[in-house]
Amino acid sequence: MKVGRYKVEHLQTDLLIIGGGTAGCFAAVKAKEAAPELDVLILEKAHIERSGCLAAGMNAINAYINPGETPESFVRYVRADSMGLIREDLVLSIARRLNEVVREVEGWGLPIMKDKEGNYLARGRWNIKINGERLKPIIANKALEAGARVLNRAVVTDLLVEENQVKGAVAFSVRKQVFYVVQARAVIVATGGAAGIYRPNNQGSAHHKMWYPPFNTGAGYAMGIRAGAEMTSFEMRFIALRTKDVIAPTGTLALGFGAKQVNSRGERFMAERYAHLGAEGAPTPWRVYGPTQEIKEGRGPVFLDTTHLSEEEVRELKKSYLNMYPELVLAWAANDFNPAEEPIEIQGTEPYIVGGHTQSGYWIDVNRQTTIDGLFAAGDVAGGAPYKFVSGCWAEGAIAAESAAEYIRKKRGKEEFQEIDSRQIEVKAEEVFAPLNRSDGVRPHEMEESLQKIMDEYAGGISRYYEMNERELSIAQRKLEKLKNQVKYLTAGDLHELMNCHEVIDRIDVARVLVKHLQYRKETRWPAYQSNLDYPALNDREWLKFVNSRYENGEIKIYERPYEQLIPGDRYLP
Repeated sequence: MKVGRYKVEHLQTDLLIIGGGTAGCFAAVKAKEAAPELDVLILEKAHIERSGCLAAGMNAINAYINPGETPESFVRYVRADSMGLIREDLVLSIARRLNEVVREVEGWGLPIMKDKEGNYLARGRWNIKINGERLKPIIANKALEAGARVLNRAVVTDLLVEENQVKGAVAFSVRKQVFYVVQARAVIVATGGAAGIYRPNNQGSAHHKMWYPPFNTGAGYAMGIRAGAEMTSFEMRFIALRTKDVIAPTGTLALGFGAKQVNSRGERFMAERYAHLGAEGAPTPWRVYGPTQEIKEGRGPVFLDTTHLSEEEVRELKKSYLNMYPELVLAWAANDFNPAEEPIEIQGTEPYIVGGHTQSGYWIDVNRQTTIDGLFAAGDVAGGAPYKFVSGCWAEGAIAAESAAEYIRKKRGKEEFQEIDSRQIEVKAEEVFAPLNRSDGVRPHEMEESLQKIMDEYAGGISRYYEMNERELSIAQRKLEKLKNQVKYLTAGDLHELMNCHEVIDRIDVARVLVKHLQYRKETRWPAYQSNLDYPALNDREWLKFVNSRYENGEIKIYERPYEQLIPGDRYLP
């Protein structure tokens, strides 16, 4: 079948995995282990060997149950770090599998650093050191070895859903003129979170020099939003504390090399002004809020003090960054910078929507099934369970895969796929390829800049020190609705630019839900992540609950869901 210049290819599979990042590839392996007879198909926008958050590698596993800790103590820590509000059932189910999945990936070839006795080398309470530059190729190759099929360079735009049951998805190729219609008995969304919604630290040709991969554009969220899936906690944004300009990780400096935050006066301000929060051990949102306030109040810039490091320690520091962020080492060399002689300037990034660090994403049950029957979520796109990081995404991918395999066995079996109406396919294909058929209009980068300006100035971006108020959010909402109405003017010159058009459409849909969530929560539970100047205090009495949303009849409807404490202990003391 052809639609205009484009060929339509029909594909069928038992389990469709959208996104070939770390959670998606791990899910593919575990699905084939759970049910070897299943046909498993991964659709990946890029290429699974170097796609997703792990494309450049990692130098640590940041969620691991070290000796002396338990899954229950992990839940208590995550709960405290998230200011008392998490889905404890989801976090506990991840914690119980962290060590298992880490050992499994080690068996696939991941080098984990050990002491003379053969014990993993800890890098903090929940971290262990690895040599992980090839982490993503290791996991991708394992998915292929397990027998999963992979379709690279395929951009998924929408889920196929009938009567609240997922039937598959549609996609297009960025390399050839093909529109894919994929029918599936179950679907796992594992596309990662959303970057590029806010104006980034760096502008111009360096605008993609950011913390979260610029290619993670919120597609998984957006396709679920449009399909009517329930979402949770978008207002709990994530802001990373990074080295200035290069936007390299600071955890390596703080945890691995004992660097403390100082301001321009040399004050250890976290201990001096935020001692009630445990100083350097303050919950993660406060670690961004503190330095941001120092800058706002005229005591910036702020630094991580590395001047105590020896020459040998500087060499070890550089080796650590070469495993995941070699650009920083190159920048130091190019600028004749020595961390032992001067501290490293740091700053917060723009806000992101990332369910693996915070808990924004699909509202799921403990089996990782969303509110759409047969649709599962894993990794950064799954909500309710912060502090997942790499190993938590593996654990969640495993849970989602095993649950999806069981779902197919019990509910869908080998049922015949129903033929999809050809007119429905034509309409969807025409909609997807519409920007290519416009000779004049708005280029995707222009609309992306408009989106980022709105979000930065009216929804708590960098230029506003991450702060917002009700009036600004109302303006953001109105401007986003106007921007949404302008997507019909998007134009593309080629297939790559067509992908960019759909990326900005997805970002706008995510931004609209985000602003609704920010408007609804009348407190400040996560400073910097969600600083509402009209409601500056945490309010457990009224707001110890989840803010959820669902797209219904063209409107974003908000729902409240209760918090349930499963693990005993104070919610604010890890």
